[in-house]
Amino acid sequence: MNDSSGSTVGLTPDVLASFEGHRRELCAYAYRMLGSSFEAEDAVQETFTRAWRSYDSFEGRASLRSWLYKITTNVCLDMLDGPQRRARPMDLSGPSRPDSPLPMPQPDYVWIEPIPNALAFGSDPADHASAKDTLRLAFVAACQHLPATQRAILIMREVLRFSASETAEALTMSPASVNSALQRARATMSKVQPADTDTYDESDDNQRKLVDDFVKAFEAYDMDTLTTLLKADVALSMPPIELWISGPENVAAFMLGTGSGCRDSRMIRLRGANGHPAFGHYKPHESEAGVWVPWSITVLELDGDSIAGLNFFLDTEKLFPLFGLASELREPA
Repeated sequence: MNDSSGSTVGLTPDVLASFEGHRRELCAYAYRMLGSSFEAEDAVQETFTRAWRSYDSFEGRASLRSWLYKITTNVCLDMLDGPQRRARPMDLSGPSRPDSPLPMPQPDYVWIEPIPNALAFGSDPADHASAKDTLRLAFVAACQHLPATQRAILIMREVLRFSASETAEALTMSPASVNSALQRARATMSKVQPADTDTYDESDDNQRKLVDDFVKAFEAYDMDTLTTLLKADVALSMPPIELWISGPENVAAFMLGTGSGCRDSRMIRLRGANGHPAFGHYKPHESEAGVWVPWSITVLELDGDSIAGLNFFLDTEKLFPLFGLASELREPA
């Protein structure tokens, strides 16, 4: 049976299931390209729609995986047709004083957004280990400095390990052009990607204790203890607000001043975001005792035995449903 455009619509469940088997890896790829978990999900859905419409012309000339990546790449390039790139607050300006007034929030399309581990990694620990370093916030932010085609080439060649020929086929380029663009992308990444990469390993007992100690100190609002857990150049950021704070003493001053509304917060442990430890962060309701309301998805970046980044993503209306979090917490009756 064909639709009005002549596309096959009677696809078997097996074909549709074969698409679904690639959803997580395609979502992770689109996220690296786009910097938004919501746009990545939209891109994968559009990929499946295009694949469904054109499946009768596929005919198995390439692997299904390669074909789906080619479609996803084209979808992402269409979505990136413009100068806008997503960033982190520290990419846009220098650090603020802890007593600086909070600026107005910027639109959500300005910022790198977190992605739940479950959307990108799946259940295979081996896949998790191989993918997580290139889903770190710092890596995704660095990729945004690349022109869209270079970004696709870097990810396909160095993250997904596609050959130059496979990448050239996906982008309708020559292998020589792919290799030339890859060299330019590597040169840019060497300038913009931080030298120190996040080293979080959930199987490391010391790092698990570090994360537990952070939660205890934060929920107790014990800034003396909290600052001992932070790296000397720790960065605190709060997208969509274009402000960030650097250094343990400044973080503590901010928390005790402008950020004091977070006193008596509750942190709900998540399965992770971007391969980092992450929490649903609830702060006390302003007028109702025993009730906590969404404040942020809080994502920690670790460097060995200290915390290098405190990322409070404040767009809870979008992010809490994405991470499967409740709209409030209440003290048991």
